[in-house]
Amino acid sequence: MADISDSESISSYAKSPIEMRSEEVVPFKTCTVAGDNGEYVVIGEHKYFRHELMQAFGGTFNPGLTPYPKRQFGNAAAIGLVATHMNIFVLGLYFIGVGGITAPNMAVGLFIFMGGLTQFLAGVMCLIAGSDFGALAFTSYGAFWLSFGVIFIPGFGIQAAYAEDPQQLNTAIGLVSVGWAIFTFGVLMCVIKATLSFFWTVLTLELTIILLAAGFLSGSPHVMKAGGAMGVINAAAGWFEAFAGIATRQNSYLVPKEIPLQKIYAMFSRKK
Repeated sequence: MADISDSESISSYAKSPIEMRSEEVVPFKTCTVAGDNGEYVVIGEHKYFRHELMQAFGGTFNPGLTPYPKRQFGNAAAIGLVATHMNIFVLGLYFIGVGGITAPNMAVGLFIFMGGLTQFLAGVMCLIAGSDFGALAFTSYGAFWLSFGVIFIPGFGIQAAYAEDPQQLNTAIGLVSVGWAIFTFGVLMCVIKATLSFFWTVLTLELTIILLAAGFLSGSPHVMKAGGAMGVINAAAGWFEAFAGIATRQNSYLVPKEIPLQKIYAMFSRKK
């Protein structure tokens, strides 16, 4: 039987179809699963990794195993990822205390239009394109940024309601953040079969929200600073996923090679 290294990845044919005359096509009669954990698929005389046939591709914000994406629409997930992580990056720098800035009001427009409106529209486009996960995540977090941004707009009267006891405002934001931490944990459970970078993106988002929630509830500036630092890490992870969604061999010499988590699980299973 041919060695795995001698076999060409089926995913490459999915990306670049090769025209073949009917007399050149030789149908295979056998297709079996092999390996201790069923990690190989044997088609005729060729053996492939299962993740080569079906792959999780973080750049489209699809956490499951799917064929390489063929879209009639643009990749709205990349826009949604850039939008939310731009806000997280700026907010993270604010909580760290970069530049000595103590008021986040300059970023309110960013919260409303970039993280809020742009990301919400990206979620709607994901729904049109058939990505339930992307639609849920982007519309939900888009709504979060809209609701967070209006806290700093006087016309909504949110800060004025807590004028006599500002600490209540921090506690209220902390309680809302706890709700978002629970929601994000559910999102995290949906990406445990995705890619390593995809899982890391959602995990660091969850840690960011938990730290900031703890900081608002406790009033500890050190915990808030830790949450800001984790937010910057999360922004870098999210931007990597966005880059993975738009970088191709046609427009870049740097095309990310993502690692499916199932491949890592299989490696640890073999060691045991």
